[in-house]
Amino acid sequence: MADERPDSVRSPLDQAAERAGRELAHVRAESSAAGRLRLRQLELTVVIAVQAGLAAALAALLAQRLLGSGAHVFAPAAAVGTIATAIGQRARRTFELLVGVGLGIVVGDVLRDLLGSGSWQTGLVVTLAVATALLVAGRGGALVGQAGGTAVLIATLAPVEPGLELPRIFDALVGGLVGLFVVALLLPVNPLRVLDRATEPIVTALTTELDAVARALTTRDADAAVHSLDRMRGLDADVGRLNEALSGAEEVVTLAPVRWRRRARFHRYAAAAQHLERVILYARSVARRSATALQYDEPIPPTLADAVTRLGEAVRVMRRECRDGEDLTDTRRLIRESAELAGRAWAQGARSYGDGVITDLRTADSELLRATGCDPNEANRMVRTAAGAGEAELRPPLRARMPRAVSRTPRARRRTRMARHTRGRPDPFRPPTRTPRQS
Repeated sequence: MADERPDSVRSPLDQAAERAGRELAHVRAESSAAGRLRLRQLELTVVIAVQAGLAAALAALLAQRLLGSGAHVFAPAAAVGTIATAIGQRARRTFELLVGVGLGIVVGDVLRDLLGSGSWQTGLVVTLAVATALLVAGRGGALVGQAGGTAVLIATLAPVEPGLELPRIFDALVGGLVGLFVVALLLPVNPLRVLDRATEPIVTALTTELDAVARALTTRDADAAVHSLDRMRGLDADVGRLNEALSGAEEVVTLAPVRWRRRARFHRYAAAAQHLERVILYARSVARRSATALQYDEPIPPTLADAVTRLGEAVRVMRRECRDGEDLTDTRRLIRESAELAGRAWAQGARSYGDGVITDLRTADSELLRATGCDPNEANRMVRTAAGAGEAELRPPLRARMPRAVSRTPRARRRTRMARHTRGRPDPFRPPTRTPRQS
């Protein structure tokens, strides 16, 4: 019993000290990751601030040169609004800004001519402009805000300052185009760098927790597997930032000519990063079923922890190969090794929850192969082949002697019972055999 449960001969103080050491290491890792995240956010803040300042200056200068003298306030404001919006939505925001301004001008002019000017007329104009914008857009955003703001200007300033409509439209056009020009040509970000920095915390946390699950299976520590599951559940915010980075990087490689040469590498990296969310789901299931198997005191095959470790290594190597633009051969090799070790673990005699761990692990392997560019059918075939090779290497005596359940029809079962009942009796439907007469 002591050989099977090595923790039973250890004192509670030693176990508590070991858990405290693991928690301290985890806190240090989280602090380091938080510091890197703040540094990335600071760098992104500086880039966006410089882009916004440059776009405001250029928009004000162009508005003065192209539209004549006057207070062209809205041109730099529109440029800053385009830059300051979420990365990946700047082109759409510029389009919404122009449509909102036009919609506000149309609604404001029509209602002002019909109703006149005044406080209640301003409220009614804004109400109808915002309602129309919501019906057009289907949701809130730049279009609705610009439609309402333009309607306010038209209803309040147009009676005092006629001819406000065209300058407003041209200011919006100049500001939006200048913002896109700055983002796409003057100061475009590196799309691969943006994507890699968004992927790094996910890959680091995922591989760290997969290693922790593997250690929990080796040491039979169910609480450690539960803690790993809880930490993997906290990756949703990082996944959301990754989706925003994917959208922003795709916008850059689409609009910025200087980044077009990185399109192939970006699309391959983006295709791999999009599968990380599903890999996280299967990794959570692996941790959950591992904790349950340990809580039910099921036997854990030694190669099962190795298979989980190989999966973490494959995720880590995939990020490095995508970042460096290398071929993904090492990633696929590690995935096949993980599937083969999972097949060996099944052949060694895992029970119900252990079988669930193996199933989720093989599914995660298949999903990770799809992240490397494999077709879904090809990925499933590669995982089945590797797992089958691992099963063929080990045939445990219990499974070798386990009888197979044969499904029989009711007619077959009746024939079997009749054969047992009439065994040794003559068959009434068969003519009796005549024995030769002895002379």
